[in-house]
Amino acid sequence: MTTEIWKRRLSSLVVGTAMTLLTASGTAGLASADDRGSDDDGGRVRRGLEIAPVPLNLEGKDVRLVGLGSYLVNAVAGCNDCHTAGPSVEYAPGGNPYFKGNPPKVVNQSVYLGGGRNFGSLVPLTPEIVSRNLTPDKTGLPIGGRTFAEFVQIMRTGVDLDHLHPNCAASTASHPCFGPTQPFNGDLLQVMPWPFFQSFEEGDLRAIYEYLKAIPCIAGPETGVLHNDCT
Repeated sequence: MTTEIWKRRLSSLVVGTAMTLLTASGTAGLASADDRGSDDDGGRVRRGLEIAPVPLNLEGKDVRLVGLGSYLVNAVAGCNDCHTAGPSVEYAPGGNPYFKGNPPKVVNQSVYLGGGRNFGSLVPLTPEIVSRNLTPDKTGLPIGGRTFAEFVQIMRTGVDLDHLHPNCAASTASHPCFGPTQPFNGDLLQVMPWPFFQSFEEGDLRAIYEYLKAIPCIAGPETGVLHNDCT
């Protein structure tokens, strides 16, 4: 069985199950998925469930929020473009849409939103900027166990709760940091477009958070901030 056939069958199973749950909850519930009463929400929820590139754990979750979150993560923000190890592994073998022959897009599930993309240093003698692992750990909470309040704080203010690239009095080759002569604030996430996300309504942030709770855990490296205890 090829990866593409498997993916289609899995996607059909997930979407079919989710649609059953959505039907049971009623069409009116779709129209007010995040209490805004928009008729567009139902379409975005369905589309989000259709395009989710990984199997979703919907047990005990609001399917409408998960579907809307998938739409925002995968169709609007393109979060996996940065929160994966890099362009060379973002797509599964034979599924890179940028390659000759126009192959259909197939996301590499084994690294989806697992972080690890190294953007390098903004300037010499400053820390390398590495995207974080957004997947849930064994607690079921995304970004390695972050609460919704912490998630909102990150998205609204850009605060780096991991403190991976701190401000400092002086930067050296052995201890790179953001010294007083650098304009960059090491207390904030760099490269991450949080100024874009800070304008999102809280209902949209809740949907993104619920979607991240539903995706598979990526363990990542054995140690460090990118590691997740999945079991």
